[in-house]
Amino acid sequence: MIAGNEAHRIARTLESVKGWTSEMVLVIDDKVTDGTDKVGETHGARVFCRPWLGHAAHRNFATEQATQPWILAIDADEVVSDRLREEIMALFQAGAANDLPVAFSFPRLSFFCGRWIRHGDWYPDRKARLWRKGAGEWVGNPHERLVVRGQTVPLSGDLLHYSNESIDQFLGKMAHITSLFVSQYKEKNRPAGWLDLTFRPFWKFFRAYIIRLGFLDGWPGYLIASANAFSTMVRYAKAREAEIDKTQAIDS
Repeated sequence: MIAGNEAHRIARTLESVKGWTSEMVLVIDDKVTDGTDKVGETHGARVFCRPWLGHAAHRNFATEQATQPWILAIDADEVVSDRLREEIMALFQAGAANDLPVAFSFPRLSFFCGRWIRHGDWYPDRKARLWRKGAGEWVGNPHERLVVRGQTVPLSGDLLHYSNESIDQFLGKMAHITSLFVSQYKEKNRPAGWLDLTFRPFWKFFRAYIIRLGFLDGWPGYLIASANAFSTMVRYAKAREAEIDKTQAIDS
C-alpha cells in the first residue's frame, strides 16, 4: 500500500487485510504529517518513508519491499470485501499456488453520496491488483496501471472503494485531472477541435447514463455522468486554450 495523509481512514483498510496476509507493507511520502505512519505501525505494517516520485514509482518501490511470492495492492481508500477475501484465500488454500495464473483482477465498487454505485462509468472498474512478484510492474502517472507478463484471470468479489467522501471532494479533483490531461495531450501534437468540445462530452454522458445504465443509480448516477461529461469538455477546452497561448507566444 502507498499513502499520503490518510490517518483518518487507513485503519479500516489495514483491518480488511490483517490476519490473512503474511505481511503488510506501507510506503508513505515524506510530506505525511498526520500520523499515517503511526497508524500503520499500530496495525502491524512495515512502514517506509521516501520522497514522492509518482504513483507508479511509489508502488514499484513498495513491491520491492515485499518478501512474499504474491502481492496484493490496495489503496488507503479501499477495503477488501468479505467475498473477495474468501475468494483470494481459496486460491491459495487449494495448495496449487505454482499452477495459478500470474495475476488476478477484480471489480471495484465505489461508495458515493450514501449509496453503492453499480452502473455507469464507475462499475465494474476492474483492477488487476493481485499478482505473482516479478511478473509485473506499475506504469503511468497519475492513473497508474499494473502491466503483467502473462495471463490475468478475473475474480468476482468486489474491492470496496471510498474515494469521494463528499461532492466537493469529487469536484475538487477536476482541476488537477484536467490539467494533467492537457500536459499529456500536448505530447500528441494534435489540436483540439470542435468535435472534441461538443461530441465527446455528449457521448461521455450518453454512454454512462444510458448505455451503461447510470440512471439506475438514482440522482448520484446523474451527477456522476454529468460531471464526467463536463470534465471532458473542460479537458479539451483547456487543451484549446493551451494551443492559443502557444500561438500567441510565437507571434509575439
